[in-house]
Amino acid sequence: MIFKRIHKWIRLFKIKNKEPYLSLYNMLGFYPDNIELYEQAFIHRSIAVTQDGKRSNNERLEFLGDAVLDAIIADIVYKYFPNKKEGFLTNTRSKIVQRDSLNQIALELGIDKKVTSLPYATTHHKYMYGNALEALIGAIYLDQGYRCCCQFVEKRIIHKYVSLDKLASREVNFKSRLLEWGQKTKLHIEFDLIETVTDVEGNPVFQTSKSLEGTPLGIG
Repeated sequence: MIFKRIHKWIRLFKIKNKEPYLSLYNMLGFYPDNIELYEQAFIHRSIAVTQDGKRSNNERLEFLGDAVLDAIIADIVYKYFPNKKEGFLTNTRSKIVQRDSLNQIALELGIDKKVTSLPYATTHHKYMYGNALEALIGAIYLDQGYRCCCQFVEKRIIHKYVSLDKLASREVNFKSRLLEWGQKTKLHIEFDLIETVTDVEGNPVFQTSKSLEGTPLGIG
C-alpha cells in the first residue's frame, strides 16, 4: 500500500504542471486518475467523437451525474434544515438542481471554456453547460468515488455559489402561489393544459391557459 501511494505521488508530481491536469485541478481541487472520463464529460453530443466504432459524448455521464447529484444535494439539504418537512426539502433541492441554477454554476466554474461543441449548439442547447456539470460529477464518481463527489459538491459548489437560506426562501412555484391566493380571496382560478411539447434538450414544456372566475388571464 505504501509503495502504491509513493508511485501515485511520483506520477502526479510529473503531470501536475501539465495541461489539462493543472486546469482540472484548479476546478476540482484534486488531480484526476482517469482523465479520459473528464474529457468525455466535456464533449457535447453535437460533436460526439467515435471510439472503437461507438459514438462518445457526455450524455451517459450526465445521466449518472444527475442521479449522484440528486442524492448529494438531498443529504446536504436534509442535514442543513433538520426541522423542515419533506415538501420543503424537496422544493429546496429542486431549486438547486434546476437547469437554470446548474447552468449558472457551470459558468462560475468555467465549464463553458472546456465544453467542445458545434457552433450552433450554444444557441440551440440552452442548458449545455449545466448538463456538462452533471456529466463532470458523473466522471468524478467513476474516477474518485462517492465521497469525493460529496466533497466537490459541498466545497466547490454549495459553499461558493449557493446560499441555502436565500434559496429556500425564494418562490419558484408560481402556480401553487396563485392557487393559494385564490383560496384566500375566495376566487376561483383555473388552469387548462393546451399543449405539451419537448425542448431541444428533451425536457417537457407545458403550455396552459389561466382564468379567474371564468375570465381568461393569459397563456403561458
